[in-house]
This record gives sequence, structure tokens and C-alpha cells, in this order.
Amino acid sequence: MDVVAGLLNGPRAQGAFLLRSSLVAPWSLRIQDEAPLTLVAVVRGTAWVIPEGGAATELHPGDVAILRGPDPYTFADDPATAPQAVIHPGQHCTAADGGELSDLASLGIRTWGNTDDGATILITGTYQVLSEICRPLLDALPPLVVLRYDAWDSPLVPLLASEVVKDEPGQDAVLDRVLDLLLIAALRTWFARPEADPPPWYRAQSDPVVGTALRLLHDAPERPWTVARLAVETNVSRAALARRFAELVGEPPMAYLTSWRLALAADLLRDPELTIGQVAERVGYGSSFALSTAFKRVRGISPREHRAEIARTPQPIAATTPWQRRLA
Repeated sequence: MDVVAGLLNGPRAQGAFLLRSSLVAPWSLRIQDEAPLTLVAVVRGTAWVIPEGGAATELHPGDVAILRGPDPYTFADDPATAPQAVIHPGQHCTAADGGELSDLASLGIRTWGNTDDGATILITGTYQVLSEICRPLLDALPPLVVLRYDAWDSPLVPLLASEVVKDEPGQDAVLDRVLDLLLIAALRTWFARPEADPPPWYRAQSDPVVGTALRLLHDAPERPWTVARLAVETNVSRAALARRFAELVGEPPMAYLTSWRLALAADLLRDPELTIGQVAERVGYGSSFALSTAFKRVRGISPREHRAEIARTPQPIAATTPWQRRLA
């Protein structure tokens, strides 16, 4: 398993916020929901995205924008249009002055806007929780990534646009998975570009020796790995593996394995059904004490404190407010 595939295997886009916007000018939406990652696809018409403190970029049909939070940004028909609505944490929406919305309203299943048949149609997918195992990859993204329609070949934007308005059994799971696939396709496309700056371990996955070693560590972190054992599995000498791994990844194999194990552990600790001992066993530590020692040494807090911190952090919430019920 590579780290990008980890997006589909860690805490995924479970209960992701998905919304179809149908808009006619003038319109402007300020997004300050503090979500860690959002994808916006233009299905029809044009839109401008304006990151906080950044330059405005015009989007066209088929274009996809990836916005890395928590900084706010604005989507509008024109950069000069003043915001008419503000999206707050928890997807709570108000008018720009904090009052009730008047021009924007629910228009059906996961759809809102100021007209039923807008000149501009946007699909927004918001990740409200990110997997720890993919966070280093996403941290390598700039605040705004724009993928143009003619720069990549993907059928996923039309698929997401058709699925988002359906109300069928299991539809939330379908939408989560399509959003995951769209994100992975977008990330692969972006990091293949010369202007992108992927982490060293991302590039190293294409190396025949180090790439194999990375996949072994990812697939079976619970195994009692040593550099010597890893060298046997990759058919090179211990010294050659250690040298090449450090050159391409930027750290020794066992240091990388520790980081990987602890990221997996941090994700697994979100599951209240798992004991710390069970988490330790799954990620290659012989006991909860061993995991706690490593976790606290690297992350500064114990697994128990990490779990308590998760419990205190607001999680994606159910469709309980009038605003959210209209979009459910």
C-alpha cells in the first residue's frame, strides 16, 4: 500500500460534506469553515476562487480546485462581487452580516443556490477529518491547486455531478468513495507535474529497491522489521539498502517505519472499540507500554492523551440544524 492509497484505507471521507451549487450572477460565497481539505469542481459555467491573501484564479468547466485549510477563501462570479453568504465551521451558513440568508436557499437533494438552473454549477466536497498517514502528503500541497480540464483525463467530475443529486440506499457511501477517487486522481496528477514539490518518500516509491521497501513497510508494519530483514526482502545488501533509502527518503528505514507506525496508531486510536494494546499489536509494538513510550517520545503526548484530544475535537456532525437538514 502506498501513502496515496492510504487515503482510501485510513479514516476516509466518511460523511463528507458534499454540495451542488446552482448559481446565477451576481454571487459570492466566503468559506471559513476551517476544514482541512476541500475539492471544488466546476460542472458548468465559470467561477473565480480567491484564497485569503492570494491571487484570484478563474475556473472553467471540468476544472478542479483543491484548497488546503484552514485558511478562508472565496468563490464568486467575479472577484469584485461582495460575499453574500459565509460558510462557518460545521457548515453553518449565514448572510455576510451574520443574519439569515435571503437570496440563497435549498433547491433539492444536496443542492442549494439562487436559481434552479444556474449558469454556474459547482460540486463541493469537504473533508472534515484527515488521515494521519496521508497528512504529510497533503501538507506538501500549496494552499490552492488548480487542475485544468484539458490537463488530465478523468471521468470522475461528471460521475460525482450525477451521483450527488441521487437519494438512494447507500448513497452517502457512494459519494464518499467517488470523492476519495477524485482526490487521489487529482493528487497523482498534481505531484507528477514539474512545478510540484512532493515529499522525498513520494518520489522514492518509483525506485525499484526503495519503492519495494516502502511497500513492505506500509503493507505489514506489524512485522518485526530490521534493516537486515528488509534488505533480504529487497535482494540487496544491508549497507546498500540503508544508504539508498537514506539518500532517497531523507531518513533511515527504521526511522521512517517508526513515523509510519505512529501515524497508523494515531488513526486507529480514533476507534473507541480498540484498546491501546490492540492498536499497539496492529502497528508492530509488543505492548501498550512500548507504543505509549514511542508515541510520547515522537508526538509529545501519550496515546491516551491523543484519544482524549480527539474526543474533545468537534467531529463531523449529523444533519441536525435546519441548514444541514436542507442539504441532507
